[in-house]
Amino acid sequence: MTYTFFDFLQLVGSLGIFIFGMKIFSEGLQKVAGHRLKGILSGMTRNRVTGVVTGFATTAITQSSTTTTVMAVSFVNAGLLTFVQSTGVIMGANIGTTITAWMVALFGFKFQITPIALALIGIFFAFLFSKNSRLRNIAEAMVGFGILFIGLNFIKDAVPDINTNPEIFAFLDGFTDFGFWSMILFVGVGTLLTLLTQSSSAATAITLVMLFQGWVSFPIAAAMILGENIGTTVTANIAALVGNVHAKRAARFHFFFNIFGVIWMLILIFPMLALVDFAVQYFTQNPISIMSGDPESRANATLGLSLFHTGFNVLNVMIMFAFVPYLIRFVEYIQPDRGGDDDEFHLQYISAGVMTSPGLSVAQAQKEIQQFASIVEKMHGSVHELLFDPTVNREKLLDKIHKYEEATDQLEVEISDYLVRISENTNLEHWMTERIRFMQTMINDMERIADIYYQISKLTERMKETDSVWPEVANHEMVEMMQTLGYAIDAMKVNASREPSEVVLKDAIALENAVDKLRDKFRDNHYQRLENGDYTTRAGVIFIDILNRLERIGDHVLNVNESAAGRRLKAMRIDGIKGHN
Repeated sequence: MTYTFFDFLQLVGSLGIFIFGMKIFSEGLQKVAGHRLKGILSGMTRNRVTGVVTGFATTAITQSSTTTTVMAVSFVNAGLLTFVQSTGVIMGANIGTTITAWMVALFGFKFQITPIALALIGIFFAFLFSKNSRLRNIAEAMVGFGILFIGLNFIKDAVPDINTNPEIFAFLDGFTDFGFWSMILFVGVGTLLTLLTQSSSAATAITLVMLFQGWVSFPIAAAMILGENIGTTVTANIAALVGNVHAKRAARFHFFFNIFGVIWMLILIFPMLALVDFAVQYFTQNPISIMSGDPESRANATLGLSLFHTGFNVLNVMIMFAFVPYLIRFVEYIQPDRGGDDDEFHLQYISAGVMTSPGLSVAQAQKEIQQFASIVEKMHGSVHELLFDPTVNREKLLDKIHKYEEATDQLEVEISDYLVRISENTNLEHWMTERIRFMQTMINDMERIADIYYQISKLTERMKETDSVWPEVANHEMVEMMQTLGYAIDAMKVNASREPSEVVLKDAIALENAVDKLRDKFRDNHYQRLENGDYTTRAGVIFIDILNRLERIGDHVLNVNESAAGRRLKAMRIDGIKGHN
């Protein structure tokens, strides 16, 4: 035996180059797709058929079924997709992942692509430093494509030679003599291989190389491919561990869909392999069976394995499509929605982790900011009840406001941390970096709004403890102030859900000006009432304190609107449009 530990390290390194090339290729394609990828994902919401097409297209762009399924789980967790809608995307991703196998089989084994890969890197390497972002992204994808196939060539060279290392072959061959049980055993091997590489594409490439080099027979390689279909579901299930019940259901559906598919395929495995063998012989005009293991048939055997991979996933979608409603019920049964408020203070939209595409990650963060704005809106309503509804359970409402305030503190930290992780991507375009910075200021201003509402709730409690009351006219003024501020918060919530180019600042500025004018007017009235003795000094101090705090909320609301639009209006403030600082 001539295979040494150093040779094994070379194999691991070759695999690393392949996976690195796949990563660069995938990220480059996603950046080239840009906002169009988000448009493709919008097709998820129609029906299962369009979902299958969407899943296929997204996987073709990302070159990773894992990315697509984790993305689907994230979108379900985010409320952008329902569990039922995600099922089509997951099925389509299973078909889309077979593209990698075809790409490797066609370019990696049928002819020498390494010189072309090197030339490709030579052509596009210089464009990695281009100021044109689109050209730079295309260059990144092409360089990744070249590295991918260089890595594949290294893997082929690093796999031990079958003639000089008969001991390894004898070891593997010893597990192939158990008939059908050998097939089940190598399904497990394929699953384990995918878990170790954390990439079904890398596991598929290794399987193709082993088949091409003669280490495994065609049936054994097919069994490993089935195992890799199971292994690829694990990442999505891991991502769903921190997601809500709907995200967990989407991940479980992916697992059971693939498990049931592997089970029925194992029952029909030998007729299916014979059919694939016939198809390959017919279309390649090569009379040598790919089942024979003949060295002259190995390149065609890799094509046969790709055909088996695609055929299995297409047939699985076609066969299982009618049973999807029953599988959904089964998953809902084993993953029930127990309700409760366990996740009350956790992210609802981005808890499944940062996406591969920075653009989609930013979209998820924006969805979470909308949730933040909703909490601020609820706090406004609760404070309004505290001030003007004498029948309300004050203790319960104060506790609710306190929980809202704690939730906003945690949301600010978690969203900010998520945005920082997105910004760690060194290839972010300038507009996206600016967008992330403005989103950071949005959550900071909204957290300050929540703090002020909490302070106002404590002031109402002090008012209750001291039996302080306001005259009717003061109550009417405070109601008007709260209503105007409520309109401003409603506008803020709408703008937080829009793209920067769609944000309308005119109404937001008008509402903030109205809040300022009311504060100025009611402040003058307050001092007049104090002079007239219309209420006690303590009650008056609380009134003016709440009034000033509400005006400061108005300032923060306008800040949020400005950040949502992607700009600050300092010039407008100087010109008096805002009124004052």
